[in-house]
Amino acid sequence: MKKVKKLFTALSLLVAFKDATSTALPATVNFPVRSKPSENNVFDKLKTAPYHFTKSVGADLDTGSNLANFRNTNANDRLKRMAVLIKDYAKANNYSLEYCFLVDMSIPSGKNRFFVYNMRKDSLEFAALVAHGFGSTQKDCGDQLVFSNNNYSFKTSLGKYKIGKPYKGQYGLSYKLYGLDSTNNKAFERAIVLHSDQHVPDKETFPGKIFQSAGCPTVSPSFLPILGSFIKSSQKPILMWIYS
Repeated sequence: MKKVKKLFTALSLLVAFKDATSTALPATVNFPVRSKPSENNVFDKLKTAPYHFTKSVGADLDTGSNLANFRNTNANDRLKRMAVLIKDYAKANNYSLEYCFLVDMSIPSGKNRFFVYNMRKDSLEFAALVAHGFGSTQKDCGDQLVFSNNNYSFKTSLGKYKIGKPYKGQYGLSYKLYGLDSTNNKAFERAIVLHSDQHVPDKETFPGKIFQSAGCPTVSPSFLPILGSFIKSSQKPILMWIYS
């Protein structure tokens, strides 16, 4: 009888442990799924992709609507300031002075926050959605993202990146990224690359959140070829700056 009681107690503890760990893990986070690169003309109008709603650590929506509106109102001013700074950096370090990619992670994921900026004309060429790393979403930080340069953090890293050569990888067409700051200099080591995923939609979904990556800046399959056209036609490497 004592042996039966001990066995029952052990089984009960095991079940309780499994329940506790399953609720603690962000079960709603989706890892990237391989998607084929778009074969459409790179300047075709972006097609509507099926929206895959991804909950983020139990939260359906960006809850801080007032804060989100404030951030969005000031996004254009930030964009202009960052464009001036990155142009100076590009000039001093022999990067492209025509175009740059600016990514504002203070904007909610359901709104366009990946910008293709024309530095010669001082104007915006394209704006699109981009996913951040699921590790950057912390339950105790509300809608504010956290960032890291550490291996296996699955977080987005802030900083300037040199966009490298294209290759066919796990997620189809991808571009190597080289971190240029102390906050992202492990990007290549972490296999952080620019790629697309079919779960990133073409249209804004705010206040709904979008798919989260494993740390890579991930765009829609329709948008990646557009970025590729800028990268391919540039005589010098293009810079990307992820900021918040």
